[in-house]
Amino acid sequence: MMLSIKNLNVYYNAIHALKGISFELEKGEIVALIGANGAGKSTSLNTISGLLRPREGSITFLGEDITTCPPQDIVRKGIVQVPEGRKIFPRMSVMENLEMGAYIHQDKNQFKKDVDSVFARFPRLAERRKQSCGTLSGGEQQMLAIARGLMAHPTLLLLDEPSMGLAPILVEQIFDIIQDINRQGTSILLVEQNAQMALSIADRGYVLETGRVVLQGPAAELLENPTVQAAYLGGD
Repeated sequence: MMLSIKNLNVYYNAIHALKGISFELEKGEIVALIGANGAGKSTSLNTISGLLRPREGSITFLGEDITTCPPQDIVRKGIVQVPEGRKIFPRMSVMENLEMGAYIHQDKNQFKKDVDSVFARFPRLAERRKQSCGTLSGGEQQMLAIARGLMAHPTLLLLDEPSMGLAPILVEQIFDIIQDINRQGTSILLVEQNAQMALSIADRGYVLETGRVVLQGPAAELLENPTVQAAYLGGD
């Protein structure tokens, strides 16, 4: 088991955001967390990343308890989050954003190899390497956010709403990229409002409602589940 979340309780002041949730991710998997706004999806990722501290529960990664680790140590252990809204540095160039993603690595030769690798995966970014990121399109910014995350050599990539605000053709492109990253050996925990797309590429899924896991199972089964279809897939 790569990642194990057990009985996680997280609060925003008096607001009980995560209410004893538990879920797991095995090495090589894509696991999707789906649910409505406010269900606790992003809170789950932010807690795994160390940006939030749970009041109760545990987070275990590759057999090590990381519940109280600070965010920078969690990145060094191999967990990297691509945040909701991309959070690129708009006044910096594409190349400078990639350098920020590689801040924990000091090897210049490795950095060049990593840049070559992400530019091979994202040729559009290579064309815009000196361009200010605030002038990129939404799709290009999302590609950059993922590329910046890959510069830290994640073994587990946390993706928070990667399709948000993108045109349908770009959504398909981003999900193709996610599948390719997974095929290259990176495990993925995917938070996504587009439940149809998320479950179509995931191995397993968890449905969150108001801070609780209410359904779980193989992604293909969740796609056929009448409750999931009615609530998240536009079914009757």
